[in-house]
Formats: sequence, C-alpha cells, structure tokens
Amino acid sequence: MKKHDILNRIEKVGIVAVVRAENSEKAKKIALACMKGGVDSIEITFTVPGAQKVIEDLTKEFGDSLLVGAGTVLDSETARVAILAGAKYIVSPAFDLDTAKLCNRYQVPYMPGCMTLTEMITAMEAGADIIKVFPGSAFGPDIIKAIKGPLPQAVLMPTGGVSLDNVGQWIKNGCIAVGVGGNLTKGSSDDMTNAAKQFVQKVKEARNN
Repeated sequence: MKKHDILNRIEKVGIVAVVRAENSEKAKKIALACMKGGVDSIEITFTVPGAQKVIEDLTKEFGDSLLVGAGTVLDSETARVAILAGAKYIVSPAFDLDTAKLCNRYQVPYMPGCMTLTEMITAMEAGADIIKVFPGSAFGPDIIKAIKGPLPQAVLMPTGGVSLDNVGQWIKNGCIAVGVGGNLTKGSSDDMTNAAKQFVQKVKEARNN
C-alpha cells in the first residue's frame, strides 16, 4: 500500500486499536472483534513477546483488509524488523531521528510520541506523518486546541486517556484520529466489537457536528 493510502485509511475511521496480546491467537481474536466493529487499524506493541511474528501472522491472514502497524518502537532497528514483518506504519512513545529517517526511506508512515511543542516541531521537521500526543491522559482534550494555536498544521493523534466519554472532544478539538488501548481491547469478543462500534459512531458524530 502507498503511504497516502495508509494515512487516509487511518483518518477515515479515526481509531487505531492499541493491542498488547501475549501471542498471535489473542491478537487475532482482538483484531477480528475490532474489525467486526468497524475498526480496521491495529497497532501491535513491541512490548509483546514475538511482536514481529504477531504482525507477520496477522498480515498474512488478513492482507490489506486489516491495517497492521507496530507500536512501542524505540529505535530504527526495531522499526526495520517490524517493516520486514509487514507493518504498515510505525508508532513510537517518543521521537527518534534514526527511526524517522528509516521510515521516510521506505515510505512507511511514522507516528512518534511527543509531549511538548519543541518535540512536535522537531518531529515534523524530520518528516513525521502524524504526531502521537502521548500520554493523552496527562493533558486531556483541551491540549489539542493549545497545540493547534501556534501549530495549526500539526496532524495529531492522542493515545492514552481516550475513552467513549471524551473521544468526541478529542476529534472536535482537531485530532485526525485517536489511539485506544484497554478501553477498546478488553473483555469478550462481543465486548470489543460493541466498544469498537461505539467508538466509530462517536467519531462520526463528532465530525458531523
């Protein structure tokens, strides 16, 4: 897939499911449940043992119907492993210049975590496609307006602290998408599917309003 197609897919639904599963079977269960609920972007974190194998298995099974990315990528070496396993995008908790260069080299979207305007500007200058506002729980949705004042061109996606109660506000305040972990990926398959449907609906409502 081309880079712009991947970014458009993420923006269209507006939700990335952050998955911390111990193995491919659990990750597949979460992926299927989220897909049934309309969320087709899954971020497999590299805190998961054998994360690259999980990415590879999901990519082989679902192809382009599921947008599988890699999360908690701390360095360019890990990013390369993830990309070779089939990851369509790379997400980091913090900005890393070598990772940005590698992702740009292979035209894979890079989403580094940033907390300050200085970090965001540095990441944007290095070609980061989306700034992951992280941890979102430390700020709340109001931080987006504060960032958009001096940086209206910033493309923002909060992760951490995003819930059904506040997802609409994050979107209304100017986020292109949100990353959601436990509030989306816990419970039974039905629980996850229902949560995914609710998140998708909340994003649609916020955009329409």
